[in-house]
Amino acid sequence: MPDLFSPFTLKGVTLRNRIAMSPMTMYGSTDGQMDDYHVMYLGARAAGGFGLVFPEQIAITPEGRTTTSCAGIWSDDQVEGHRRVTSMIKRFGGVAGIQLGHTGRKGSELPPHKGVNEMGTWKALAPDHPDGWLTSGPSAIPAGGDHSYPVHALTVEEIKGLHRSYADAARRAADAGYEWLEMHFAHGYLAASFFSPLANQRTDEYGGSVRNRARFLLEALDAVREVWPEHLPLTMRLGSDDFHPDGTQFEDSIEAIGWMKEHGLDLADLSMGGNTDDMRDPHFFNEPAGFVPRATRVRREVGIPVATSWNLGVPQTADAVIREELIDVAMIGRPALSNPHWPVWAARELGHPAPFDLVPADWRWWLSNFRGHAPSIGLPPTPEEALAAAQAGATVAA
Repeated sequence: MPDLFSPFTLKGVTLRNRIAMSPMTMYGSTDGQMDDYHVMYLGARAAGGFGLVFPEQIAITPEGRTTTSCAGIWSDDQVEGHRRVTSMIKRFGGVAGIQLGHTGRKGSELPPHKGVNEMGTWKALAPDHPDGWLTSGPSAIPAGGDHSYPVHALTVEEIKGLHRSYADAARRAADAGYEWLEMHFAHGYLAASFFSPLANQRTDEYGGSVRNRARFLLEALDAVREVWPEHLPLTMRLGSDDFHPDGTQFEDSIEAIGWMKEHGLDLADLSMGGNTDDMRDPHFFNEPAGFVPRATRVRREVGIPVATSWNLGVPQTADAVIREELIDVAMIGRPALSNPHWPVWAARELGHPAPFDLVPADWRWWLSNFRGHAPSIGLPPTPEEALAAAQAGATVAA
Protein backbone atom coordinates (compact mmCIF):
# COMPACT_ATOMS: atom_id res chain seq x y z
CA MET A 1 0.00 0.00 0.00
CA PRO A 2 1.44 3.42 -0.96
CA ASP A 3 1.63 6.35 1.40
CA LEU A 4 2.48 10.04 1.04
CA PHE A 5 6.20 9.22 1.13
CA SER A 6 6.17 6.30 -1.31
CA PRO A 7 8.05 6.85 -4.58
CA PHE A 8 5.87 7.35 -7.65
CA THR A 9 7.02 6.38 -11.13
CA LEU A 10 5.41 7.75 -14.27
CA LYS A 11 7.02 6.92 -17.60
CA GLY A 12 10.79 7.25 -17.08
CA VAL A 13 10.59 9.56 -14.07
CA THR A 14 10.40 8.58 -10.40
CA LEU A 15 9.34 11.07 -7.74
CA ARG A 16 10.87 10.50 -4.31
CA ASN A 17 7.42 10.98 -2.75
CA ARG A 18 3.84 11.79 -3.73
CA ILE A 19 4.07 15.48 -2.77
CA ALA A 20 4.04 18.06 -5.56
CA MET A 21 4.31 21.80 -5.19
CA SER A 22 1.50 23.22 -7.34
CA PRO A 23 2.14 25.95 -9.89
CA MET A 24 1.28 29.32 -8.34
CA THR A 25 1.63 32.71 -9.98
CA MET A 26 4.30 34.73 -8.18
CA TYR A 27 4.45 37.97 -10.23
CA GLY A 28 8.24 38.09 -10.01
CA SER A 29 9.37 38.23 -13.65
CA THR A 30 10.62 40.95 -15.94
CA ASP A 31 10.07 40.36 -19.67
CA GLY A 32 8.97 36.84 -18.83
CA GLN A 33 12.38 35.87 -17.47
CA MET A 34 13.14 33.54 -14.54
CA ASP A 35 15.87 34.98 -12.32
CA ASP A 36 17.50 34.72 -8.87
CA TYR A 37 14.11 35.07 -7.19
CA HIS A 38 12.80 31.90 -8.86
CA VAL A 39 16.02 29.97 -8.22
CA MET A 40 15.75 30.82 -4.51
CA TYR A 41 12.03 30.25 -4.12
CA LEU A 42 11.80 26.98 -6.07
CA GLY A 43 15.13 25.61 -4.90
CA ALA A 44 14.02 26.07 -1.30
CA ARG A 45 10.97 23.87 -1.90
CA ALA A 46 13.10 21.14 -3.45
CA ALA A 47 15.45 21.37 -0.46
CA GLY A 48 12.37 21.16 1.77
CA GLY A 49 11.51 17.72 0.44
CA PHE A 50 8.91 18.17 -2.30
CA GLY A 51 9.11 15.35 -4.84
CA LEU A 52 7.84 17.43 -7.78
CA VAL A 53 8.32 21.19 -7.98
CA PHE A 54 6.49 23.47 -10.42
CA PRO A 55 7.09 27.15 -11.07
CA GLU A 56 3.99 29.15 -11.90
CA GLN A 57 2.04 28.66 -15.11
CA ILE A 58 4.55 29.50 -17.84
CA ALA A 59 3.13 31.48 -20.75
CA ILE A 60 3.55 30.24 -24.31
CA THR A 61 3.17 33.79 -25.72
CA PRO A 62 3.48 37.28 -24.22
CA GLU A 63 -0.31 37.69 -24.42
CA GLY A 64 -0.68 34.38 -22.59
CA ARG A 65 0.52 35.87 -19.30
CA THR A 66 -1.74 36.95 -16.48
CA THR A 67 0.28 40.14 -15.92
CA THR A 68 3.42 41.69 -17.35
CA SER A 69 5.19 40.37 -14.22
CA CYS A 70 4.55 36.70 -15.10
CA ALA A 71 7.01 34.18 -16.49
CA GLY A 72 7.14 32.81 -20.01
CA ILE A 73 9.01 30.52 -22.35
CA TRP A 74 8.05 31.97 -25.72
CA SER A 75 11.63 32.94 -26.56
CA ASP A 76 14.95 31.10 -26.70
CA ASP A 77 16.36 33.96 -24.61
CA GLN A 78 14.25 32.76 -21.67
CA VAL A 79 15.62 29.21 -21.62
CA GLU A 80 18.74 29.93 -19.55
CA GLY A 81 16.71 31.28 -16.62
CA HIS A 82 14.60 28.13 -16.63
CA ARG A 83 17.74 26.00 -16.84
CA ARG A 84 19.04 27.61 -13.65
CA VAL A 85 15.79 26.73 -11.91
CA THR A 86 15.72 23.11 -13.05
CA SER A 87 19.37 22.67 -12.08
CA MET A 88 18.69 23.89 -8.53
CA ILE A 89 15.59 21.71 -8.13
CA LYS A 90 17.52 18.63 -9.27
CA ARG A 91 20.46 19.48 -7.03
CA PHE A 92 18.17 19.13 -4.01
CA GLY A 93 16.53 15.89 -5.15
CA GLY A 94 13.31 17.13 -6.73
CA VAL A 95 11.89 16.65 -10.20
CA ALA A 96 11.40 19.91 -12.10
CA GLY A 97 7.95 20.23 -13.67
CA ILE A 98 6.65 22.93 -15.98
CA GLN A 99 3.06 23.98 -16.55
CA LEU A 100 2.46 25.52 -19.97
CA GLY A 101 -0.55 27.70 -20.59
CA HIS A 102 -2.26 30.77 -21.97
CA THR A 103 -4.55 32.89 -19.79
CA GLY A 104 -6.90 33.88 -22.63
CA ARG A 105 -9.78 36.06 -21.38
CA LYS A 106 -8.25 36.25 -17.89
CA GLY A 107 -5.05 37.97 -18.91
CA SER A 108 -4.18 41.68 -18.81
CA GLU A 109 -4.44 42.02 -15.04
CA LEU A 110 -2.81 44.01 -12.28
CA PRO A 111 -0.85 41.82 -9.85
CA PRO A 112 -3.27 41.33 -6.92
CA HIS A 113 -0.81 42.44 -4.27
CA LYS A 114 -0.70 45.80 -6.06
CA GLY A 115 -4.44 46.32 -5.83
CA VAL A 116 -7.79 44.64 -6.37
CA ASN A 117 -11.20 45.91 -7.45
CA GLU A 118 -14.12 46.73 -5.18
CA MET A 119 -15.16 43.07 -5.17
CA GLY A 120 -11.79 42.06 -3.75
CA THR A 121 -10.78 40.17 -6.89
CA TRP A 122 -8.14 40.68 -9.55
CA LYS A 123 -8.27 44.00 -11.35
CA ALA A 124 -8.36 43.79 -15.14
CA LEU A 125 -6.43 46.37 -17.15
CA ALA A 126 -7.79 48.04 -20.25
CA PRO A 127 -6.23 47.03 -23.58
CA ASP A 128 -4.70 50.49 -23.95
CA HIS A 129 -3.12 50.46 -20.47
CA PRO A 130 0.71 50.34 -20.60
CA ASP A 131 0.62 46.94 -18.83
CA GLY A 132 -2.54 45.69 -20.54
CA TRP A 133 -3.50 44.12 -23.86
CA LEU A 134 -6.48 42.88 -25.85
CA THR A 135 -7.29 39.43 -24.51
CA SER A 136 -8.50 36.56 -26.67
CA GLY A 137 -10.85 33.63 -26.38
CA PRO A 138 -12.94 31.19 -28.38
CA SER A 139 -15.71 33.80 -28.68
CA ALA A 140 -15.96 37.54 -28.13
CA ILE A 141 -17.36 37.07 -24.61
CA PRO A 142 -15.67 38.80 -21.65
CA ALA A 143 -14.95 36.66 -18.62
CA GLY A 144 -17.25 38.76 -16.44
CA GLY A 145 -16.75 40.57 -13.18
CA ASP A 146 -13.93 43.03 -13.58
CA HIS A 147 -13.04 41.44 -16.93
CA SER A 148 -15.51 43.49 -18.95
CA TYR A 149 -13.22 44.73 -21.71
CA PRO A 150 -13.64 43.44 -25.28
CA VAL A 151 -12.29 39.98 -26.13
CA HIS A 152 -10.88 39.01 -29.51
CA ALA A 153 -12.43 35.83 -30.94
CA LEU A 154 -9.59 33.71 -32.28
CA THR A 155 -9.60 32.72 -35.94
CA VAL A 156 -8.83 29.15 -36.98
CA GLU A 157 -5.47 30.32 -38.31
CA GLU A 158 -4.67 31.93 -34.94
CA ILE A 159 -5.69 28.74 -33.14
CA LYS A 160 -3.24 26.75 -35.25
CA GLY A 161 -0.57 29.31 -34.46
CA LEU A 162 -1.16 28.86 -30.73
CA HIS A 163 -0.77 25.11 -31.09
CA ARG A 164 2.60 25.74 -32.72
CA SER A 165 3.44 28.00 -29.77
CA TYR A 166 2.62 25.15 -27.37
CA ALA A 167 5.00 22.88 -29.29
CA ASP A 168 7.76 25.49 -29.43
CA ALA A 169 7.41 26.08 -25.68
CA ALA A 170 7.59 22.33 -25.01
CA ARG A 171 10.84 22.07 -27.02
CA ARG A 172 12.34 24.87 -24.96
CA ALA A 173 11.12 23.24 -21.75
CA ALA A 174 12.90 20.00 -22.62
CA ASP A 175 16.04 21.96 -23.50
CA ALA A 176 15.82 23.75 -20.13
CA GLY A 177 15.86 20.44 -18.26
CA TYR A 178 12.25 20.01 -17.21
CA GLU A 179 11.26 16.37 -16.79
CA TRP A 180 7.50 16.67 -16.30
CA LEU A 181 5.16 18.77 -18.43
CA GLU A 182 1.64 19.79 -17.42
CA MET A 183 -0.69 21.67 -19.75
CA HIS A 184 -2.97 24.18 -18.04
CA PHE A 185 -6.51 23.50 -19.24
CA ALA A 186 -8.26 24.94 -16.15
CA HIS A 187 -9.22 28.03 -14.12
CA GLY A 188 -10.96 29.90 -16.93
CA TYR A 189 -7.80 30.26 -18.97
CA LEU A 190 -7.76 29.84 -22.75
CA ALA A 191 -8.08 26.06 -23.06
CA ALA A 192 -10.67 25.91 -20.26
CA SER A 193 -12.71 28.59 -22.02
CA PHE A 194 -12.72 26.55 -25.26
CA PHE A 195 -14.12 23.60 -23.31
CA SER A 196 -16.87 25.59 -21.57
CA PRO A 197 -20.20 26.49 -23.21
CA LEU A 198 -20.20 29.62 -21.06
CA ALA A 199 -17.24 31.00 -23.02
CA ASN A 200 -17.40 29.08 -26.28
CA GLN A 201 -20.29 29.87 -28.61
CA ARG A 202 -18.49 29.07 -31.84
CA THR A 203 -20.33 27.41 -34.72
CA ASP A 204 -17.27 25.92 -36.45
CA GLU A 205 -15.30 22.75 -35.64
CA TYR A 206 -14.13 24.24 -32.32
CA GLY A 207 -17.61 24.82 -30.87
CA GLY A 208 -20.91 23.15 -30.15
CA SER A 209 -20.56 19.49 -29.22
CA VAL A 210 -18.37 18.22 -26.39
CA ARG A 211 -16.00 16.71 -28.96
CA ASN A 212 -15.71 20.02 -30.81
CA ARG A 213 -15.19 22.02 -27.62
CA ALA A 214 -12.45 19.56 -26.64
CA ARG A 215 -10.75 19.92 -30.03
CA PHE A 216 -8.55 22.86 -29.01
CA LEU A 217 -7.29 20.88 -26.01
CA LEU A 218 -6.67 17.68 -27.96
CA GLU A 219 -4.82 19.48 -30.74
CA ALA A 220 -2.67 21.34 -28.22
CA LEU A 221 -1.90 18.00 -26.57
CA ASP A 222 -1.05 16.46 -29.94
CA ALA A 223 1.28 19.35 -30.80
CA VAL A 224 3.21 18.91 -27.55
CA ARG A 225 3.18 15.11 -27.73
CA GLU A 226 5.02 15.29 -31.07
CA VAL A 227 7.99 17.15 -29.59
CA TRP A 228 8.01 16.23 -25.89
CA PRO A 229 10.31 13.25 -25.14
CA GLU A 230 8.28 10.06 -24.93
CA HIS A 231 10.00 8.87 -21.75
CA LEU A 232 8.96 12.00 -19.83
CA PRO A 233 5.47 12.48 -18.32
CA LEU A 234 2.95 14.56 -20.23
CA THR A 235 0.05 15.60 -18.01
CA MET A 236 -2.64 18.27 -17.84
CA ARG A 237 -4.72 20.19 -15.30
CA LEU A 238 -8.34 20.22 -16.45
CA GLY A 239 -11.06 22.63 -15.43
CA SER A 240 -13.44 19.73 -15.05
CA ASP A 241 -16.53 21.47 -13.64
CA ASP A 242 -17.81 25.04 -13.84
CA PHE A 243 -20.35 24.36 -11.06
CA HIS A 244 -22.95 26.05 -13.24
CA PRO A 245 -25.80 24.40 -15.21
CA ASP A 246 -24.74 26.09 -18.44
CA GLY A 247 -21.00 25.50 -18.08
CA THR A 248 -18.54 22.61 -18.22
CA GLN A 249 -20.10 19.47 -16.76
CA PHE A 250 -18.04 16.86 -14.96
CA GLU A 251 -19.52 13.97 -16.94
CA ASP A 252 -18.29 15.61 -20.15
CA SER A 253 -14.86 16.03 -18.59
CA ILE A 254 -14.59 12.32 -17.87
CA GLU A 255 -15.28 11.62 -21.53
CA ALA A 256 -12.76 14.23 -22.67
CA ILE A 257 -10.03 12.82 -20.41
CA GLY A 258 -10.60 9.45 -22.04
CA TRP A 259 -9.90 11.06 -25.41
CA MET A 260 -6.81 12.73 -24.02
CA LYS A 261 -5.55 9.39 -22.76
CA GLU A 262 -5.90 8.06 -26.31
CA HIS A 263 -3.83 11.06 -27.47
CA GLY A 264 -0.93 10.28 -25.13
CA LEU A 265 -1.89 11.85 -21.79
CA ASP A 266 -0.08 10.19 -18.86
CA LEU A 267 -1.85 11.75 -15.84
CA ALA A 268 -4.87 13.97 -15.21
CA ASP A 269 -4.74 16.77 -12.61
CA LEU A 270 -8.32 17.71 -11.71
CA SER A 271 -9.43 21.23 -10.82
CA MET A 272 -12.30 23.67 -11.32
CA GLY A 273 -13.39 25.20 -14.61
CA GLY A 274 -13.22 28.80 -13.46
CA ASN A 275 -15.20 30.16 -16.40
CA THR A 276 -17.68 32.07 -14.25
CA ASP A 277 -17.82 33.72 -10.84
CA ASP A 278 -21.43 32.54 -10.59
CA MET A 279 -20.59 29.09 -9.25
CA ARG A 280 -23.40 27.09 -7.67
CA ASP A 281 -22.38 25.14 -4.56
CA PRO A 282 -18.58 25.16 -4.99
CA HIS A 283 -18.26 23.16 -1.78
CA PHE A 284 -14.69 22.05 -2.54
CA PHE A 285 -13.41 25.49 -1.46
CA ASN A 286 -13.92 24.69 2.21
CA GLU A 287 -13.90 20.88 2.40
CA PRO A 288 -10.72 18.92 3.18
CA ALA A 289 -9.75 16.98 0.06
CA GLY A 290 -12.71 18.63 -1.64
CA PHE A 291 -11.79 17.69 -5.19
CA VAL A 292 -10.57 14.16 -4.44
CA PRO A 293 -13.92 12.41 -5.16
CA ARG A 294 -13.92 13.77 -8.71
CA ALA A 295 -10.29 12.79 -9.25
CA THR A 296 -11.03 9.32 -7.93
CA ARG A 297 -13.85 8.85 -10.42
CA VAL A 298 -11.49 9.73 -13.26
CA ARG A 299 -8.87 7.34 -11.91
CA ARG A 300 -11.42 4.54 -11.77
CA GLU A 301 -13.45 5.19 -14.92
CA VAL A 302 -10.71 6.34 -17.31
CA GLY A 303 -7.94 4.19 -15.89
CA ILE A 304 -5.32 6.91 -15.69
CA PRO A 305 -3.19 8.20 -12.77
CA VAL A 306 -4.59 11.34 -11.19
CA ALA A 307 -3.56 14.29 -9.06
CA THR A 308 -5.51 17.10 -7.48
CA SER A 309 -5.16 19.97 -5.04
CA TRP A 310 -7.68 21.93 -2.92
CA ASN A 311 -7.35 21.55 0.85
CA LEU A 312 -4.75 18.81 1.12
CA GLY A 313 -2.51 20.81 3.46
CA VAL A 314 -3.25 18.73 6.56
CA PRO A 315 -0.71 15.87 6.45
CA GLN A 316 -3.17 13.26 7.72
CA THR A 317 -5.60 14.19 4.94
CA ALA A 318 -2.99 14.06 2.18
CA ASP A 319 -1.63 10.77 3.46
CA ALA A 320 -5.08 9.19 3.73
CA VAL A 321 -6.08 9.89 0.13
CA ILE A 322 -2.83 8.35 -1.08
CA ARG A 323 -3.11 5.31 1.22
CA GLU A 324 -6.68 4.69 0.10
CA GLU A 325 -5.47 4.96 -3.52
CA LEU A 326 -7.96 7.71 -4.28
CA ILE A 327 -5.28 9.81 -6.03
CA ASP A 328 -1.67 9.23 -7.00
CA VAL A 329 -0.06 12.63 -6.34
CA ALA A 330 -1.08 15.34 -3.86
CA MET A 331 -0.71 18.88 -5.20
CA ILE A 332 0.20 21.28 -2.39
CA GLY A 333 -0.24 24.98 -3.13
CA ARG A 334 -0.56 27.64 -0.43
CA PRO A 335 0.86 25.32 2.25
CA ALA A 336 4.06 25.26 0.20
CA LEU A 337 4.18 29.05 0.43
CA SER A 338 3.60 29.13 4.18
CA ASN A 339 6.09 26.33 4.89
CA PRO A 340 8.85 25.50 2.37
CA HIS A 341 9.62 22.43 4.49
CA TRP A 342 6.04 21.17 4.49
CA PRO A 343 7.11 17.60 3.58
CA VAL A 344 9.48 17.45 6.56
CA TRP A 345 6.78 18.73 8.90
CA ALA A 346 4.29 16.26 7.40
CA ALA A 347 6.74 13.40 7.90
CA ARG A 348 7.15 14.30 11.58
CA GLU A 349 3.38 14.64 12.02
CA LEU A 350 2.82 11.23 10.44
CA GLY A 351 5.51 9.45 12.43
CA HIS A 352 7.87 8.85 9.51
CA PRO A 353 10.97 7.08 10.90
CA ALA A 354 13.44 9.43 9.20
CA PRO A 355 11.81 12.78 8.30
CA PHE A 356 15.15 14.51 7.81
CA ASP A 357 16.02 12.14 4.97
CA LEU A 358 14.06 14.62 2.84
CA VAL A 359 16.58 17.45 3.25
CA PRO A 360 20.14 17.78 1.89
CA ALA A 361 22.74 15.49 3.47
CA ASP A 362 24.60 18.16 5.44
CA TRP A 363 21.38 19.56 6.94
CA ARG A 364 20.24 16.00 7.61
CA TRP A 365 23.30 15.27 9.72
CA TRP A 366 22.86 18.34 11.92
CA LEU A 367 19.12 17.88 12.37
CA SER A 368 19.31 14.15 13.02
CA ASN A 369 22.06 14.64 15.59
CA PHE A 370 20.50 17.58 17.41
CA ARG A 371 21.58 17.73 21.05
CA GLY A 372 19.98 20.14 23.44
CA HIS A 373 16.56 21.49 24.30
CA ALA A 374 14.30 19.61 21.85
CA PRO A 375 11.66 22.33 21.25
CA SER A 376 14.42 24.78 20.33
CA ILE A 377 15.19 22.94 17.11
CA GLY A 378 12.64 25.22 15.45
CA LEU A 379 9.95 22.70 14.54
CA PRO A 380 6.62 22.13 16.31
CA PRO A 381 6.61 19.06 18.54
CA THR A 382 5.31 15.85 17.03
CA PRO A 383 2.04 14.58 18.52
CA GLU A 384 4.04 11.97 20.42
CA GLU A 385 6.43 14.61 21.82
CA ALA A 386 3.56 16.84 22.87
CA LEU A 387 1.81 13.95 24.62
CA ALA A 388 4.98 12.87 26.42
CA ALA A 389 5.61 16.44 27.54
CA ALA A 390 2.06 16.77 28.82
CA GLN A 391 2.33 13.52 30.74
CA ALA A 392 5.60 14.69 32.26
CA GLY A 393 4.01 18.01 33.23
CA ALA A 394 6.43 19.91 31.04
CA THR A 395 5.72 22.81 28.72
CA VAL A 396 6.74 22.30 25.11
CA ALA A 397 6.99 25.38 22.96
CA ALA A 398 4.93 25.19 19.80
